Amino acid sequence: MIAEVKIPSPGESISEVEISNWLVKSGDFVEKDQEVGEVESEKATLPLIAVESGEISILKEIGDTVAVGEVVCKIDTSKKVDNKKSEPAQESKKEEIKKESSLSLQSVSENTVTEKEIDSDIKKIKATPVAKKMMDEYNVNVDDIVNGLRKISKTDVEKVISTSNKSDASFSIKSEAKEREDNRTKMSSLRRKLSQRLVSVKNETAMLTTFNEVDMSEIIALRKKHQPKFLEKHNIKLGFMSFFTKAAAIALQTYPKVNSQIDGDEIITPNYSDIGIAVQTDKGLMVPIIRNAESLSLADIEIKLADLAKQARKNRISIEDLKGGTFSITNGGVFGSLLSTPIINPPQSAILGMHNIVERPIAVKGKVEIRPMMYLALSYDHRIIDGKDSVTFLVKIKELVEDPKKMLFGGSNPEELLLEL
Repeated sequence: MIAEVKIPSPGESISEVEISNWLVKSGDFVEKDQEVGEVESEKATLPLIAVESGEISILKEIGDTVAVGEVVCKIDTSKKVDNKKSEPAQESKKEEIKKESSLSLQSVSENTVTEKEIDSDIKKIKATPVAKKMMDEYNVNVDDIVNGLRKISKTDVEKVISTSNKSDASFSIKSEAKEREDNRTKMSSLRRKLSQRLVSVKNETAMLTTFNEVDMSEIIALRKKHQPKFLEKHNIKLGFMSFFTKAAAIALQTYPKVNSQIDGDEIITPNYSDIGIAVQTDKGLMVPIIRNAESLSLADIEIKLADLAKQARKNRISIEDLKGGTFSITNGGVFGSLLSTPIINPPQSAILGMHNIVERPIAVKGKVEIRPMMYLALSYDHRIIDGKDSVTFLVKIKELVEDPKKMLFGGSNPEELLLEL
């Protein structure tokens, strides 16, 4: 029986995807529910799952664009794994490892590379199943391919020499102009969609950015004091992002215009805060959503954020985790950014930008003190959010971060609540 593996639907309005990776090759035996490949849409990366156990035959190459529902590989369920065949292969692999280990202990003559070693290195080069099939048909080997790609340049040789002679202080390479080369790579579906959205935001919104700074002393002291107990109880570290997420959720309840979005001639204002957290991955920027952040504790936010970030970086984030969102937060500080103007994530109307923490001299009660300071930036759509709302919203976040205890009382001052002021 032949079972077909078809492209799953990544979500509404998406009709095609791109083959981004194969985790197996044609002729391999796969188990039912095993991940055999990955496809990338304009929103996320999804796994291809084996529907049955058997020998797989791959029909599409990496980089191919295929329609949703199209068959990309087939599984012959009549083929069973040959245990006897696999045992000698494993023994052979062990012997290879032993040989490589013994060779690594032998001293090789300086600056001498044998033809056998070159052949061994060439065999390490990987090729796709389709490429291997073509090589067999046209009697082309790896050496022919490598030789046909480009010439080995002086720069290539210098790189190898400099790497192998780092400990040799007497060796040096003269600074000379490098050979000029251009490398072209196809943009992924996710990157193409991201670029389109960024341009449309600039063209379709009246985007403006307001800034403020926040003293991080209280949060740093709180984390240092309670980190061991927090980690022991919740099995996760207490970070900065949970404080800012909670502060933003409270501030959004106080200033609902920042949480609103335009839909035609109407303004939609949710009574909940679904906050997107920007996560950098190998595929590009993704913004998974922490839903109902206003009702979550700091521990809940940290656990949810860690799980979403892990799934995003493993390319296993679901479309549901990326859909919606009423507000976003991005943290350029983890990469060393001092200040930036983040771009709104449509159809949202605002985004908060965090930056790195730098010790700076500031005036405190008439005296100059060195404090850990962070610049904050709020980019917003001026069509729906007025300057007053944007500035007071950012000031609210500043107040909550500088005095975290206020978060327990919905952003209000505990003393004022006690005195009913």
